[in-house]
Amino acid sequence: MSQEYKDTLNLPKTNFKMKASLATKEPQWIKQWNKDGLYEALQKHNENNQPFTLHDGPPYANGAIHIGHAVNKILKDTIIKSKMMSGFRAPYVPGWDCHGLPIEVQVEKKVGKVGHKVDAKTFRQKCRDYAENQVNIQKQDFIRLGVLGAWDQPYLTKSFDYEANMIRALAEIAKNGHVEKGVKPVNWCFDCGSALAEAEIEYQDKNSPAIDVAFQFVDNNKVADKFGVNVPEQAVAIPIWTTTPWTIPANQAVSLHPELNYALVTGHDQFALVVAEDMVEQVLSRYGVTDFQVVAVVSGVALELLQLNHPLYDKQVPVIMGEHVNTEAGTGAVHTAPGHGVDDFLVGNKYQLEVYNPVDSDGVYLPDTPMFAGQHVWKANKTVVEALSEAGMLLHHEQINHSYPHCWRHKSPTAFRTTPQWFISMDKQGLRKKALSEIEKVEWIPSWGEERIYKMIENRPEWCISRQRTWGVPITLYVNKMTGELHPNTPEIMASVADMVEQKGMDVWYDLDDSQFLGDAIEEYEKVTDVLDVWFDSGVTHYCVLKQNDALEEPADLYLEGSDQHRGWFHSSLLTGVAINQHAPYKQVLTHGFVVDKDGKKMSKSLGNVISPKDVVNTLGADILRLWVASADYRGEMTISDEILNRAADGYRRIRNTARFMLGNLNEFDKTDLLNLNECTEIDVWAINKAKKLQHDLIGHYDAYQLHHVYQKLLHFCSQEMGAFYLDVLKDRLYTSKDNGKARKSAQTAMYHILNSLVRLMAPILTFTADEIRLSMKQDKHILFERWYEFPDFAAVKAVDEVKWQLVADIRQVVSKQLEQLRVAGTIGSSLDAEVNLFLPDAAYQQLVAVNDELRFVLITSEATIKPWEEKGDADVVELNDGTSLAILVKKANGEKCVRCWHIRSEVGDDVNHPLICNRCIENVEGAGEVRRFA
Repeated sequence: MSQEYKDTLNLPKTNFKMKASLATKEPQWIKQWNKDGLYEALQKHNENNQPFTLHDGPPYANGAIHIGHAVNKILKDTIIKSKMMSGFRAPYVPGWDCHGLPIEVQVEKKVGKVGHKVDAKTFRQKCRDYAENQVNIQKQDFIRLGVLGAWDQPYLTKSFDYEANMIRALAEIAKNGHVEKGVKPVNWCFDCGSALAEAEIEYQDKNSPAIDVAFQFVDNNKVADKFGVNVPEQAVAIPIWTTTPWTIPANQAVSLHPELNYALVTGHDQFALVVAEDMVEQVLSRYGVTDFQVVAVVSGVALELLQLNHPLYDKQVPVIMGEHVNTEAGTGAVHTAPGHGVDDFLVGNKYQLEVYNPVDSDGVYLPDTPMFAGQHVWKANKTVVEALSEAGMLLHHEQINHSYPHCWRHKSPTAFRTTPQWFISMDKQGLRKKALSEIEKVEWIPSWGEERIYKMIENRPEWCISRQRTWGVPITLYVNKMTGELHPNTPEIMASVADMVEQKGMDVWYDLDDSQFLGDAIEEYEKVTDVLDVWFDSGVTHYCVLKQNDALEEPADLYLEGSDQHRGWFHSSLLTGVAINQHAPYKQVLTHGFVVDKDGKKMSKSLGNVISPKDVVNTLGADILRLWVASADYRGEMTISDEILNRAADGYRRIRNTARFMLGNLNEFDKTDLLNLNECTEIDVWAINKAKKLQHDLIGHYDAYQLHHVYQKLLHFCSQEMGAFYLDVLKDRLYTSKDNGKARKSAQTAMYHILNSLVRLMAPILTFTADEIRLSMKQDKHILFERWYEFPDFAAVKAVDEVKWQLVADIRQVVSKQLEQLRVAGTIGSSLDAEVNLFLPDAAYQQLVAVNDELRFVLITSEATIKPWEEKGDADVVELNDGTSLAILVKKANGEKCVRCWHIRSEVGDDVNHPLICNRCIENVEGAGEVRRFA
């Protein structure tokens, strides 16, 4: 067929090209968005709309972003963009956490420790510079992910105004009576050289020496009297069990439970032992004693205040009562060192025991510690065990693996040290009770988050907010040297200092002439030099950011972070929010899981399974990474691998190709060409209605933050309902109908409505691709300036029979399989070589007879006829998904092939002017165009 003849056939043009090349094109979009001031323009566009505040939890400004960072930022960006499409004013103000130990460590590597090679002021400036550099690196990587936000005006905890507002927040909490100073045991990291908060502790396995130590009673006669027996010939001792031998030098007592029964047991070759009655056999067996005798039993309270000899030192310690004692492990008696444990400290207070802490901040025994001065506690474990053995007080010794608190930064074991610290009290002013009541008012997504944080708040100790570091916001207080009381003008002092910090930064506190505030009382007060816990920094973002930024609302509508933040940012934000404002700083809290590899292992450089977000966007593109994030059910662990990313890329191509097909066939079509729905064919109205229902469902999923459902339904719509059915059926009409005829315009009308909806539905996730489609649709404004698509009114249109069209789709699927078998067998070359007769039971026959004329186009065959079931004869019988029986008879079509539409029709050759095309094509070439009725 010559080109000249082809030109006379009036075939529509579809010359649209839309290549992906995401990795190279996406940076160009970002550059253009920045040039256009897109974020600022969107905020201006939505300024009078209902606000929605998603508050950004600050990542730490240290190191390149990892895949977890990418997940977090993409989830936030997707939700914010979906809210924009729903008509909200949804600003995004990103932030960074800039103080704390990890930055100190990095700076120490470069310039040395404070007091050695560098002074504190210079060191703080180096830390500030380092954090700034890290922020800039991370910022560019986040922007590359397609995340829109106020990147030129982020909040930084190191900025002078933020540091000042932290001081003001602390002042508010102090004014409300929640701040106190105390000598209490705190988790201490010897590597940090500082106290740690609960959120900075993680539990890992540790191999420790487990020892049983004898505490010998001073007076056997008193013991015999308490048990009502004759005075034992052997020395009587209480055995204790501990996995921290290094704390024995600090021992001040042995605790028993007042209501437990304790047995006096003989059989050991050295001591008569007092052991919890329920544990006698277990304990004596550990000592290798199988032949023993229980002489008598008394309750623990009967032994209160009997004196014991310290196993190493020439001193006596009492038997005391403690509710914390149990029989889950050990002996039923607990070695008590108030300087090294919370329970020990509390029970020690009750009995007014000395809070003795012989260990310095580096983990070394103080110079005046008998026997162990100058030794590090971890190494001293061995020395203590040897000393106990030499003293004859070691009953048993073995190594065990057990769960033990570690510093989450250094991964090193921590120790309890009792030191002077500043605390936010959980119960002094009812903070715990109020926080627990606020938890119940918040919507937790997933719902299990509520119980998790409730238990954490319910059981947490006082919050130690002081740290003995250099790089952090100072606790700007003066305390009386004699009484420890705060200066009476503390609120005014803190307000003045905050104003000064806002101008010059936190160094002003250290440079300050104290007489400015203390006057003649300067000798009576001392300046606090501790800095605030870094969790306080981020915990008061609701005060320092939400309350200070007019674009944001407090409380926030949503906090969104990883599930570890129940003990971190969600936790500290709740406590400070309640302490300052008497309410939670958030209305909803959404958590996502961690990213793991295909084997369920956490990302680790040592395992070599790390997938860098930068590598993904530089190869596949950010939209592929965004689509993977949307596809994963973030409520649990999120699995990633090259194979999974490739599957996401395949899903992306299906969605993109759907849009590309529609764009190609809407190349010369605009809004003025739209037909009314009652002028369109029924299958086109069905497709529009399907898109409308999809939009309704997806908006609901966006509102519920169910992005994996958005992905699944969007992909199914594009690949199945559109790609595998509707658009495939449409090809014949688009390529062979009259260019400006109603049959083609009906199809284009449908695609126009569908694509306008589709580009909006994908925009929050496929942020780059949606903008590209928008430009291809010749729309001036970015798609985020639009709202969800407003479909035409269906009220005046005959209702589409969904059941009927589902039946048509099921029939098409079955027939396609039959045709493929014939093609493979060589009976036909393509589906258009076939003629299909379908035999249906009466109900289905009556339902489909109305679409008889359209059926051959749906099945993509040259002929298709629906006939009553009774005429099926030897036709093959199959059963559809809904149980409907269907008989199919396929045979080779009779006639000649139309060179224009490729259908085999008997009338080809009847028209001498057009001997190579069928009657339908003749009408499309010379007439008004074929008519496809609305059934």
